[in-house]
Amino acid sequence: MEIFLVVFGALFSVMNPLGTVPVFVGLTQEHSKKERSDVAYKASLNVLIILLISFFAGKYILVFFGISVNSLKIAGGLIIASSGFALLTGKFTEHKGMKRPKVQSDVHSREDISLTPLAIPMIAGPGTISLLITYNQESTGLSYIMIVILAIGLSSILIFLMLKSSHSIVKVLGASGINALSRIIGFIVIAIGIEFIVSAGLNVFRMI
Repeated sequence: MEIFLVVFGALFSVMNPLGTVPVFVGLTQEHSKKERSDVAYKASLNVLIILLISFFAGKYILVFFGISVNSLKIAGGLIIASSGFALLTGKFTEHKGMKRPKVQSDVHSREDISLTPLAIPMIAGPGTISLLITYNQESTGLSYIMIVILAIGLSSILIFLMLKSSHSIVKVLGASGINALSRIIGFIVIAIGIEFIVSAGLNVFRMI
């Protein structure tokens, strides 16, 4: 249970679906309630598929590119920490590249936004993918793999529920409430990123 909470907490914090809520609301203003639900379902399903592929194909990606686990943890830690700083400073949308004029034009002209920009890069970005590849390399048996799969499944369900209820969440919390919670999550995400970097640094030091 303790391992599950650690894995789920890290995964859900790094994905930070709360930060995607304002984007979802902005992109689905003209949608009906059923259409919003469909978009939320497709986005969460895409996230589930991306996370599972990232976890199970992780070791092959590392072998193909000749990347060590420690290098991945340092690079992933930097990405995760930078995402945390973006949340902490209120620049999460900019960090994901959503503020660029060309990107905004493309997003608003899309018929289906469930894969991009919602699933990628807003929720399942590089930090999330590197986190799961690291979990794959650190897996200690079938029970650990099942725990990660369970955490991925639960995260996807919660993402669906949050996106589906995004308009209600915005009404209840307001922009200031979402911003405050995002900053708290950002602090946690920074800590996760630094933990990755420190862990990899210690491993490299022991090898030396």
